Amino acid sequence: MSDRDDACCRFELPPDRVGDLVVTADRDHVFGTRPADHDLSGLHGPLRSHGGLAERRVPLLFNRPLQIEPGGPLRNFDAFWVALNAL
Repeated sequence: MSDRDDACCRFELPPDRVGDLVVTADRDHVFGTRPADHDLSGLHGPLRSHGGLAERRVPLLFNRPLQIEPGGPLRNFDAFWVALNAL
């Protein structure tokens, strides 16, 4: 569990969209209520969660050099900016 300032710094989150506390689970767990509250009978595989830390790294591939100065790593949320401004 982290407070707003720590979570925004660690995860590069916008402070105006984050509550007082941020709670994260480990790679093998998700948050929910009780198993009795979820009908999982229609699933053909395990239940998936989205937006976890394990899903942050995604490849950004381009067919030509980017027109930007070398700097820090690009993140998944930079893809739209790169497509509009750096190709």
